[in-house]
Amino acid sequence: MTDVDVVVVGGGAMGSAAAWQLAVRGFEVVLLERFSPGHAFGASHGASRIFRLVYGDPLYVGLALEASALWRELGGDVLTETGGVDHGDLTGLAESLEAAGSPGRLITADEARARWPGLRFDTDVFFHPRTGRLHADNAVTKLQEAATYHGAVVRHQEPALSIKLGDKVEVRTAQDVYRARRVVVAVGAWTTRLLGDLVPLPPLRVTQEQPAHFRPLHPGDWPAFIHRVPDGVYGMATPGEGIKVGHHGSGPEVDPDRRDFTAEPGRFRALRDYVRQWLPGVDADAATPISCTYTSTPNSDFVLDRYGPLVVAAGFSGHGFKFVPAIGRVLADLATSDALADPRFRLSIPAGQGNS
Repeated sequence: MTDVDVVVVGGGAMGSAAAWQLAVRGFEVVLLERFSPGHAFGASHGASRIFRLVYGDPLYVGLALEASALWRELGGDVLTETGGVDHGDLTGLAESLEAAGSPGRLITADEARARWPGLRFDTDVFFHPRTGRLHADNAVTKLQEAATYHGAVVRHQEPALSIKLGDKVEVRTAQDVYRARRVVVAVGAWTTRLLGDLVPLPPLRVTQEQPAHFRPLHPGDWPAFIHRVPDGVYGMATPGEGIKVGHHGSGPEVDPDRRDFTAEPGRFRALRDYVRQWLPGVDADAATPISCTYTSTPNSDFVLDRYGPLVVAAGFSGHGFKFVPAIGRVLADLATSDALADPRFRLSIPAGQGNS
């Protein structure tokens, strides 16, 4: 058996950020990851994720502001500010950003079309200069390098086979049994499989999402963009790959161990139809599909909570990556102090179980 202060199970972005924050504080940490470095089986791979402060919800604006500072502290080729535009239903965005001290500005559809001819708009547009692009692969690498620099041990290709509660938590792998006072679990689509018998999880829906990179017809200035319509669309330029465009949370449910990584034809056709209508600056017929997973809660709020000695990070619902370093801080707080989870991020804990 190997005794450590904290075991972190899951070496994607969230688990790697937790390991970094724990190691910085001087705790002895082992990070266990079932796959090899740079794998594409979860939700933390690829070259582009949107970073934005633009939420109508003050909780997420505050978390994004914290994450922004921590991304810069981490350094490296991770965050690039491109500016970003939101159009469609803009309810509450300007007010929320103004209250947080990071205002954007409204511009007319005509002004927006003149500035960004690759996009089409039919409403006013909310522009925020601090929106940008995160390089997901680089982010995970930098987080693990930072964790290792501060003393954490990172073990790839060592999946947690079981977790047993007792005086200390035992995490069993094929290679070892690790014992710790606290265990942080951030395993994305595999959360219910690993923790379903131990923790009162909310329903977690795992879907295979299928954005695509489209060939731009002119180089131009491409901001990150979100079209706030019922079937939600997002996009950004990915250098060397094209303009990434995707519907938010529209993919089919999937078993994460039985994915085919193939775009469902009907949804892929709907995405290309959207691009033809709303993105005149790309070739809708020149597309390379991408595959990733979402693990979503019923209301799209995250799970960041402690249940006995287990700290759970789950349900990031396709919008969590931008917050990664701040979520690492939250998980480290929960693992090493009496900090309580924000009520919005609580587990569904039966009466009398408590948050301890």
